[in-house]
Amino acid sequence: MRDAAIAEPAEAPAWIGEAPRLGQSAAVMFVGIVGVMIAGLQPQLLGALEQEGRLQAVQLGQAATAELLTMGLAAGFSGALLKPRQLRLIGLLAGLALAVVDLLTARLSGEAIIVARAVAGVPSGVMMWITLCLIARAPRPERWSGAYLTLQTLAQFLLATLLSAFVIGRAGANGGWLALAGVSATAGLVALAAPAQLGPLPRPEGGSGLPPARGFVALTACFLFLAFIVGVWVYAEPLSKQAGHPPSVVGAAVSLSLAFQVAGGAAATVLASRLRWFPTLLVCTVLDLALLAAFATLPGPTMFLAASAAFGFIWLFLMPFLVPMTIEADPSRRAAVLLGGAQLLGGSLGPLMASLVVTDADARGALAFGAGCLVAGFALVAGLHLRPARGRQ
Repeated sequence: MRDAAIAEPAEAPAWIGEAPRLGQSAAVMFVGIVGVMIAGLQPQLLGALEQEGRLQAVQLGQAATAELLTMGLAAGFSGALLKPRQLRLIGLLAGLALAVVDLLTARLSGEAIIVARAVAGVPSGVMMWITLCLIARAPRPERWSGAYLTLQTLAQFLLATLLSAFVIGRAGANGGWLALAGVSATAGLVALAAPAQLGPLPRPEGGSGLPPARGFVALTACFLFLAFIVGVWVYAEPLSKQAGHPPSVVGAAVSLSLAFQVAGGAAATVLASRLRWFPTLLVCTVLDLALLAAFATLPGPTMFLAASAAFGFIWLFLMPFLVPMTIEADPSRRAAVLLGGAQLLGGSLGPLMASLVVTDADARGALAFGAGCLVAGFALVAGLHLRPARGRQ
C-alpha cells in the first residue's frame, strides 16, 4: 500500500501567474485564518451569550448555523463571480466590515444576534476566498491547504485559550466579541500587504467562469465528506453520555481531538507531495468507517478517547487531499476556488441533517448518517478518478 501511495517523480510545478513574495503569502494566509476564526470560537462566544441570558439554546444553534451557511455561500459566490483583483482593498473592506459586525454583536441579544452573525458570514467568506485564490494557484496546493488548515486550527485553539484565561472571565461575552473585532480589524490592515492581484486561472476555450460538471461532482463529494465529519462529531457529547461516561470524558475527547487535528494537518502538509491522493482518501475512508463502528459499540472511556483522537487526526489529514482530487476533476482549478464554500456548507448542514435521525435516547443515528455520507462521497471520488475526463484519456 505504501508503494502504491508514493508519487512518481515529476517536473517541478510552478505558480499560476506571478509567484507572490513570502510576506504577501503570509498576509493572505492570515486574512483567511481570521476569516474562519469564528468556526472554532462559536461554542465559547455564543455559549457565553447564552449563559448571560442573551441567547436561548435553540437560538445559539441557529446563530451558529446561519453564520457558517452565509460564510460558505459567500465564499462560493465570490469564487464564481469575483476576479482576484484589488485584493488589498477587498481584504481591507472585508476585515473592517467583520470587525463592525463583531462590535455590533456585543450590543445585541436574541434574534438580532442571529441576524448579525448571518451578516458576519459574508465578509468572513470573502476573506476565506482570498486565501483559496492563492492556494488554487500554488504549485503544491495540497501542501498549502494543509498548512492553512493546520494554522487555522492552531490559531483557533490559541485564541480560545487566551479568551478563556484573560477576557471572558473578566469582561464577559462582550469582552470576547470586542477582542474578536480587534483581530478582524487587524486582518483588514494586514490585507494591505497582500498581492494586489493574482494571475488568471486557465479557462477552457468557450468555457464560462464556472467549473465544468466534473468540478461540481467533486465539490459535492467534498460537501459529503464534511457533512460526515461535522455531522458525527457534533454528537460526541450525546454518544459519550449514552455510553455512561462521566462528563469529564467528553471534555478530554474534544481537547484530544483538537490536538490530533493539528497533528493530522501538519502530517498532511509534510507528506502531501509524497502521497497520491486517491489511495490516501481510500485508506482514510476505511479507517473512518472502522472508527464509526467503534463509536457505535458505545465503548468505555479509554477506547472512546482513543477513537476521538484518531477521528481528529484523520479529519485534518484527509482534507488537504481533497484539493488535488478537485483539481484532477477540474484542471482549470475553478472548482478548487469554490472548495472552501462547499466544505463550509457541508459542515453547517451536516449536523442539521444528522439531527433528523437521532433521538434523545439514542444518538447513534448520526453514525449511520455519517457512514452514508462518507460512502457516497468516496463513491463520487472513485467515479471521477476511474473515469477520467476525455482530455486526460
